[in-house]
Amino acid sequence: MTTRAVVFRVDASLAIGTGHVMRCLTLAQELAAHGAHCRFICRAHAGHLIDRIQAQGFDVAVLPAGVKTESSLEDQPPHASWLGCGWREDAAQTRAILAKRPPDWLIVDHYALDARWEQAVAGVANQLWVIDDLADRAHAACGLVDTSLHRVAADYAPWISRPYTGLFGSDYALLRPEFLAWRERSLKRRAAHWAIHRIQITMGGVDLPNATGAVLAALCACPLADDCEIDVVMGAAAPHLSAVRAQAAALPWHTRVHTNIANMAELMAMSDVAIGAAGSTSWERCCLGLPSILVILAANQVAGGLALEQAGAARVIAHPDAIAAELPRLLAEVAAHLPEVSRQAAQITDGLGAVRVARALGFVA
Repeated sequence: MTTRAVVFRVDASLAIGTGHVMRCLTLAQELAAHGAHCRFICRAHAGHLIDRIQAQGFDVAVLPAGVKTESSLEDQPPHASWLGCGWREDAAQTRAILAKRPPDWLIVDHYALDARWEQAVAGVANQLWVIDDLADRAHAACGLVDTSLHRVAADYAPWISRPYTGLFGSDYALLRPEFLAWRERSLKRRAAHWAIHRIQITMGGVDLPNATGAVLAALCACPLADDCEIDVVMGAAAPHLSAVRAQAAALPWHTRVHTNIANMAELMAMSDVAIGAAGSTSWERCCLGLPSILVILAANQVAGGLALEQAGAARVIAHPDAIAAELPRLLAEVAAHLPEVSRQAAQITDGLGAVRVARALGFVA
């Protein structure tokens, strides 16, 4: 059988964060388990994850960083600046790489790219799919994955005029297999343990505003048990890592600072509540029934965070500046409703999203 080739066009950076690359890695690993040959095209922004992708066994074609952007007068997607160059240049560079070894699938996960870029690379791959969760720009793909809670096809009606396959909703959340493996144990533990003795803090791999530091400071105003434990998870390149380590060492509770961990699911399963960014890690917490207080770190997290709050799966702090004022109250509120919040979270997603996407792409029977 001929090996089916898949290419991912995705970036990480200090502005973009790490979530886009991480979910593409999850899907790549699932597809590879079913015989696909996956590789990546990434731009070498500050804060990129190229080394991590390569460490997972995938080839990466590296695009240069620091290229001058096109005129701001041109109609651009809201996150166009994240690309680091103009879309035409990116499309030409990507197309040149693809032309050497045309893939069967090209999967694009990038808020800065829209239908114009997709049309510019059309024809080099047999199928072009997009991973998105904003529904804020036009697309010309034959398939689209949006794992936002309550997302429906009608949300993309203004943006996609051609026939396409749409995979919508949190059932398609792209979670690593470890979360499915820990789900039953995590939910069983919560059924018999309804007190806060272990807190996880994770504000993404970058955390430019140092929301982590604000949370650690605010916890000093919370009536935590003397034996409470705190796990802080950060990226090794996070700009405030050293300051957070110093702050953690001064806390009255046993506080560990982890970087680039390989056991995130285990840490979540052993935690009683999470305080974290309202990004893609939200689905990991939900899979494990982990009650959460979500901090909105970017405008593109607002809709997802509020949807989880409305579903009863989390509480939301609207801005990092509000952490000091809001966290003590919300932590007490979540503590009083741990069983209910956990049950609602566990209903959001079950950890099988990557398998469902792989099936839709034709890799799983």
